[in-house]
Formats: sequence, C-alpha cells, structure tokens
Amino acid sequence: MGTVSPPLRDYFDQLPNKNLRVLIPGGGNSYEAKYLWDSGFRDITVLDISSVIIDRLKQKFSGTGIKFETGDFFEHEAEYDLIVEQTFLCALDPALRQAYARHMYDLLWEEGRLVGVLFNREFDEPGPPFGGGIKVYRRMFEPYFAFKTFAPCYNSHPARSGREVFINFRKLDSVGRRRS
Repeated sequence: MGTVSPPLRDYFDQLPNKNLRVLIPGGGNSYEAKYLWDSGFRDITVLDISSVIIDRLKQKFSGTGIKFETGDFFEHEAEYDLIVEQTFLCALDPALRQAYARHMYDLLWEEGRLVGVLFNREFDEPGPPFGGGIKVYRRMFEPYFAFKTFAPCYNSHPARSGREVFINFRKLDSVGRRRS
C-alpha cells in the first residue's frame, strides 16, 4: 500500500491514551509504527524474525524511539496494552493459527486489545500470504477474546477494498471467561 492502513489509521486517531505499550509483530515497512510515533505514542515495539528487516527498520527510523527487536513471535515474552495486526497472520502457516491466537492472548495485559486488519479472502496460489474469512477467524479467536468489532472494512485502501476484515478484540479475563 505504501502507507499506513486506513482502518488502522482511523483507529489510532481515536485513541486518547498515548502511553499504551504497543507491539507490532512482523516488521514489514512499519508504516503503522511510524504513524503511531508521529501521533505521540512513545512505547512502540516492532518484532520480526528477520535481522535484515530489523536492521533496515532501525536505520530507516533512527530518529525515533521506536524499539525494533529481532526474535521469534512465539518465543517473545512481554506485556502490551495493544497489539497491532497488519499482515502478520497472513504470513504464518495456517497450522500455527491457534498458537498465534493463544500467544496474542498471553502477550496482552489485562483488558489489552488486539486490533488489526485481516484478509477476508482466499488466495489462488499457495501462500504466503495465506487467506481466510470471518468464520475461520472467529473459531480461532473466540476462546481468548471478546469481539468489539469483527466486520468487513468499510475504509480499506482502494487496492484492498472488499477484501479485508477489521478486528478489535479485548482479552478475556481468563481463557473462556468473559468480563461481565
């Protein structure tokens, strides 16, 4: 896209608390991290398994305080208030999806949120990227999260229009127990 994802930009713009501890797994181009930084957020961590990507991002954003870490998402240990999903899940083998959902849960602090954009389509070629749909994602996430928003995006980038779903999930008190 060459820019921050419009659904995520719109979500970030309405967040009043700039002190949130934010994780963005999968370095990519880190447009979301830069947008958050420019919007006043100061506790942003970008995690990627590739040291080449992390080194490139460290150079690209050297004038910021964004933290860039090389590491395996499934071995990462920390606590965050917000985790941003932007093209990370689609890069993972679908066999890892349940472990992904569980680890997202484990990384979030109480009342933490998992927010992002997922593909709402299948791909013709074998992945990555790997696609999916709301029905599949719902089964994957419902043991761990309460769904605030789980719907097709109305404000996608034109190149992705009609092919994305926006998620805004809150961590459950404990696995399988919803907050009252």
